[in-house]
Amino acid sequence: MNIELYSFKEIEKIKKACQVVVEVLEAIAEHIKPGISTYDIDMIAREEAKKRGARPAFLNYKPPFSKVSYPASICVSVNSAIVHGLPKKDQIIKEGDLVSLDFGAIIDGYAGDSAITVPVGKIGQKEETLLRATKEALKEAVKVCVPGNWVSDITRAIHNTAERYGVFPVRGLGGHGIGKRVHEDPFIPNNLKDMEKRDVKLRQGMVIAIEPMFAIGTEETALDGDGWTVHTADKSPSAHFEYTVAITKDGPVVLTEFSHG
Repeated sequence: MNIELYSFKEIEKIKKACQVVVEVLEAIAEHIKPGISTYDIDMIAREEAKKRGARPAFLNYKPPFSKVSYPASICVSVNSAIVHGLPKKDQIIKEGDLVSLDFGAIIDGYAGDSAITVPVGKIGQKEETLLRATKEALKEAVKVCVPGNWVSDITRAIHNTAERYGVFPVRGLGGHGIGKRVHEDPFIPNNLKDMEKRDVKLRQGMVIAIEPMFAIGTEETALDGDGWTVHTADKSPSAHFEYTVAITKDGPVVLTEFSHG
């Protein structure tokens, strides 16, 4: 495992990429209304990144689990889709949907990454609880991002928050290191069952993407026929929020600060 440690100057460059990510996600969120397609969302993401002189980090990215590169600039995961949702022209957003937007940007050789879940109009009480739990898990996870703690402390904060709310931290998915590449070591599980022997001590200079993904009905997942989109195994609704966080001697610094929530 190769853990990158970044200097203050490098973290400032990562922060610049993170600011682009935030601006793009906030711009996209304003367009999330009934009638828009997930393909339209991808086109907006590309244009918003281009305006800011950034390259979408996921476009043509080939992750370790796939034989082919990702063909879109953003992951748009709707309802039971947890992550890696592939935008499609025939997938139309409707009232009551939960739309998870996961976007990364590269600028001047450094990457930023973040995700939000946007409710479309009025949603149910269970979905409201799901969103609240996922947001709180992210905040609780950030609190333990101090030198000397462990990745397992982050995972435990996420997992325990899910249990407290009666929702499920999905298996096999989690956060990661980030910096010169959009995905770096270490892997940061959301479910304690996935820790195995991967625990890593947190050190000053690490930059990590923390991304709790919760579901209403199960911790198990299933891959969609498109080869990318990961769903909850029981097709129950899911939510996903993500911050990029720098670990400094003075504590955690969230590099993806949103203007609201």
